[in-house]
Amino acid sequence: MRTARHPARPRATLYRMVMDQHVCPYGLKARDLLRRQGFEVEDHWLTSREAVDAFKAEHGVATTPQTFIDGARIGGYDALRRHFGKRVVDPEATSYRPVAALFGMTLLMALAASTAVYGTPFTVRAGEWFIAFSMAVLALLKLQNLGSFATMFLNYDLLARRWVPYSYVYPFAEGLAGVLMIAGVLTWLSVPVALFIGTVGAVSVFKAVYVDRRELTCACVGGASNVPLGFVSLTENLMMIAMAIWMAPGAFTRLPGWAQGM
Repeated sequence: MRTARHPARPRATLYRMVMDQHVCPYGLKARDLLRRQGFEVEDHWLTSREAVDAFKAEHGVATTPQTFIDGARIGGYDALRRHFGKRVVDPEATSYRPVAALFGMTLLMALAASTAVYGTPFTVRAGEWFIAFSMAVLALLKLQNLGSFATMFLNYDLLARRWVPYSYVYPFAEGLAGVLMIAGVLTWLSVPVALFIGTVGAVSVFKAVYVDRRELTCACVGGASNVPLGFVSLTENLMMIAMAIWMAPGAFTRLPGWAQGM
């Protein structure tokens, strides 16, 4: 047990799991929140499974940590946040935060790369890199759990619903096109790939969301996301189409030797 005493501050009692092989992260978060709210924390450690089970049985609770203020049980970490009027995130709620974080980071990466290469962040190449970096990172997120992505993708992609293997091919194709566009090589390959998957994807999303009015979860940032299908996924596909069209004029002027001889 660790107790900090300060007579001028309100006091709270916290019971949390602290074992040799496991320290409960929510217990640490609860202690930190209490301290930031100005509380003196009487910090009780539950150092064995037996102690944890005995505490749960005594207080009729299913989880730890548990916080008590003025003798009244507040509850776990989420309950403590609600007690202080702070927002508690619903893990099942839809959110655009993953997409905002992704595009924000890829934009910064593109500006940084442009600065490193050209000495200024604001170049045409930075715009190209932004789209290409976004494609590569989006593909990475899909490939983290390919099976889960494919299952979600089959809910709305028109080609995948006719040819299921396409749902597994798509992330590899997007990643390949993105990497090639970052390097600025083999544009004769990256442009058709991006144009094809972007067009099929845009048509599929538009039909599912704006024609059929279906409410689906977007597979664009992987199979574990709660991003709603719609504007974000459509933007992903339109970005690929725009990039392909932008790079198309130079794509076939640098064909490999075997292709030029055909």
